[in-house]
Amino acid sequence: MNTLLYIAWRPDEYLIHIGSAGIRWYGMCWLIGLALGFFMMKWLYKRHNYPDEKFEPLFLYMFISILAGARLGHCLFYEPEYFLTSWDHVIEMFVPIKHLANGSWTFSGYQGLASHGGVIGMLIGLSLYIHRMKMPTWVVLDFFGIVSGLTATFIRLGNLMNSEIIGKVTDVPWAFIFYKVDTYPRHPGQLYEAIAYICFFAIIYFIYRRHPEKVGTGLFFGLCLTLIFTFRFFIEYTKEVQETFEAGLPIDMGQILSIPFIIIGLGAIRHSFKAKPTKV
Repeated sequence: MNTLLYIAWRPDEYLIHIGSAGIRWYGMCWLIGLALGFFMMKWLYKRHNYPDEKFEPLFLYMFISILAGARLGHCLFYEPEYFLTSWDHVIEMFVPIKHLANGSWTFSGYQGLASHGGVIGMLIGLSLYIHRMKMPTWVVLDFFGIVSGLTATFIRLGNLMNSEIIGKVTDVPWAFIFYKVDTYPRHPGQLYEAIAYICFFAIIYFIYRRHPEKVGTGLFFGLCLTLIFTFRFFIEYTKEVQETFEAGLPIDMGQILSIPFIIIGLGAIRHSFKAKPTKV
């Protein structure tokens, strides 16, 4: 196999080194995605005449709920046999430390975040926010439908920089060799998703600019869920299974978890056909 034919992928784990640690590319991609989502959401609130005091608590609700949901989703969906077998491992679900065999603890960061869990956490956080702030449910959901593709793009770029969620071995000319994992050319599944999500964001944003009155009908929320998770279902066929138990399943865990979101998305689109447009 001539490895010169493929893209050698071995980026430094850290964007900035600070002693023996530093700022990781992965964390920076998450930060950029959340920041862009924050500023665009703020713009949407202003454009649709919702006051700052309605918007200001939103980021805290979302930051905590998405991070907690993504972490718990990974632990419970993909590694329950590890995290639920001892109290030490249960602690690792919530605190970014790892219990070593010699009895000591070491800082590990949150290694393992699941996008499906992040979405579940986001929806729980949104329900709490909507109830407390007395915001219209479908308006807030549509705002997130417009913005989410942008944030999801940078999260997947973070996975690419971490050389995680790798694809299956392939001989396509754009294959990546993830040297952090092995020396086989593989589908860059993270890049496929990042490209798809930024395209979905552009499509939804284009529709929004043409029809801003559809905010509050569920259209943008439905389009976001349907497009992203339908793509996620099929792109899983290019990925390696993340955990060994998935090898015995007819479809992997990512596909199983995508199906309910596709159904919810289609339901929201159907709802939008019957809902009355709002004034902007």
